[in-house]
Amino acid sequence: MENLKIDDFTKYKFLSKIKYSPNGKYGGFVVSRMDVEENKYLSNIWIYNTDTKKLLQLTSLDEEKDFIWLDDSNILFPEIRNQKDKERVQEGEKFTNYYKINIHGGEATFAFRIPLRVTEIKKIDNNNFILTAIYDNYKPDLTNIKEDEKEAALKKIKEEKDYEILDEIPFWSNGSGFTNKKRNRLYLYNSKENKVIPITDKYSNVELFSLNKDKSKAVIIINTFKDKMPLTSNMYLYNTADNTLEKIIREESFSYSYAEFVGEKIIFAGSDMKDYGLNQNHQFYIMDLSSGNIKNISPDFDISTWQSVGSDCRYGESDTFKVDGNYLYFETTEWNSSYINRIDENGHIEKITKEKGSVDGFDVHEKNILFVGMRNIKLQELYLLKDGKEEQITFFNEWVSESKKISLPERITFETEPGIIIEGWILKPVDFDPNKKYPAILDIHGGPKTVYGEVFYHEMQYWANEGYAVIFCNPRGSDGRGNEFSDIREKYGTIDYDDLMKFTDIMLKTYSFIDKNRLGVTGGSYGGFMTNWIIGHTDRFAAAASQRSISNWISDFGTTDIGYYFTDNELGGTPWNNYEKLWFHSPLKYADKAKTPTLFIHSEEDYRCWLAEGLQMFSALKYHGVESRLCMFRGENHELSRSGKPKHRIRRLKEITDWMNKYLK
Repeated sequence: MENLKIDDFTKYKFLSKIKYSPNGKYGGFVVSRMDVEENKYLSNIWIYNTDTKKLLQLTSLDEEKDFIWLDDSNILFPEIRNQKDKERVQEGEKFTNYYKINIHGGEATFAFRIPLRVTEIKKIDNNNFILTAIYDNYKPDLTNIKEDEKEAALKKIKEEKDYEILDEIPFWSNGSGFTNKKRNRLYLYNSKENKVIPITDKYSNVELFSLNKDKSKAVIIINTFKDKMPLTSNMYLYNTADNTLEKIIREESFSYSYAEFVGEKIIFAGSDMKDYGLNQNHQFYIMDLSSGNIKNISPDFDISTWQSVGSDCRYGESDTFKVDGNYLYFETTEWNSSYINRIDENGHIEKITKEKGSVDGFDVHEKNILFVGMRNIKLQELYLLKDGKEEQITFFNEWVSESKKISLPERITFETEPGIIIEGWILKPVDFDPNKKYPAILDIHGGPKTVYGEVFYHEMQYWANEGYAVIFCNPRGSDGRGNEFSDIREKYGTIDYDDLMKFTDIMLKTYSFIDKNRLGVTGGSYGGFMTNWIIGHTDRFAAAASQRSISNWISDFGTTDIGYYFTDNELGGTPWNNYEKLWFHSPLKYADKAKTPTLFIHSEEDYRCWLAEGLQMFSALKYHGVESRLCMFRGENHELSRSGKPKHRIRRLKEITDWMNKYLK
């Protein structure tokens, strides 16, 4: 066995987009990998035959990131295949080329071009598709435009590239750049006539759409606004035959997470946000389309209906809910793991998967489930769940556990306050020697409503291979334990800070090989906020690395893509009605007390925790004579550590490790 290297993650495979064929005989999925030389990700479509259990790589041009099944033998996928089209995209023209390929052999053939930047597409029949695409209210509409008019429209688009007009909030979005007056709009597309028909209006963002079994109706979740995006959304019913759109739920203060058809009823999940704000766990409802009656079928359900177990070893996404028969299958996060569950229209909920780890998306066909999972401290693989038994289908990443030294997490729990249990873990240094003293790194997760679990985390495993003990826990504010546990509104930096410090004390007491004089701390997003907070409240850590952080809730309010609603919801005020409260919870307020040498990692296009947040804290430390350094990554956003360019991810991890080595070794 050899030590895990800093760049081994560039050899990992990442799985996503798992989808059964209509007859359930095949499973299609996307496998992505990194090309360090070209500094990008490469993706291809693979096929799994459920009868023969054979795997086949279907495409090979390395740019096939998504697809849909047209029928049991044919797949449709988007791709830009020739240089001329790539140049047209660079010039600002928006279109999506689709190709068709038979899974039993043959080359992909051109199917059609849609004059929109499509975000999702679903088949209605052989000629008609329903799709979402980005519509820009401030750019010429190129759908159904005549060729002689297109040149003038493209010229105008090119001339406007140097300008951004802002007249709404949010005006930008992490990972999408400036989004002012851009909407994810719903369309019908007829491939035979090459005609695009808008369904929703130009100010509506379509968050989700699902078709019923015979494709005659679609349920749509829509958020409509012109000046300030609300946290609420509305549910609509679309009739594909007569092209009519009708609002079917009049509740104006509700947030939906997903909706699907179960026969002639709609099952959906959502929250009124009245008791716990925007992070309130969602509950399930049934709507009878014939009567319009709505019933909450899970009034006592208090578990998050999503996957929030953190890892830096994922790329791409898969569906996390699906109707099969009379059940809606969905994911939950419970304590340190995520699971597949199912619910019927009477509200009976059954947990389908039992193993610890994470489920990173799935599909269901006649109760059989294909899912992307992280099991037994291994990287992502494809699994089949049949008759209650899990079977590993792929072995793309098996080489890691077979050839690399891996530190297994040891779990520990403690009572932070009477009746409140906190769970945490330690990764001992590989080749551990009980007679030696070791430095340790406290790693703090983002969110705050996410969790650490017993899954593979490259940066932690690398540090364990570099001779560090790595300690991490789920303090109050974390997911998986119900609304009350995760609710730290107006308490940022108080009870969560206490939990982290108590955890550190207990780890030092329990594991005497940790050198209390060689402790480091790091974290990203909320973990970056907490790192900033920690260095202003204690000097027990010899080094810190603050990543994509928040330092000032007042500036965060008006500059980030979620600031105007997240700050008000989580901190209990705005700069006008509760300035002192926001400043009290801002790490910048305490920066003059900091003594810890601190590295700041930030991305230039991180609009979730904008660059200004890192710059303020960095400047404060420099001003007060504290050793500090800021490394900014151009062309990256909030997702640097998870889906950033390969070279940038290597440099990020090297920056943090070198900083820790400098002060802890």
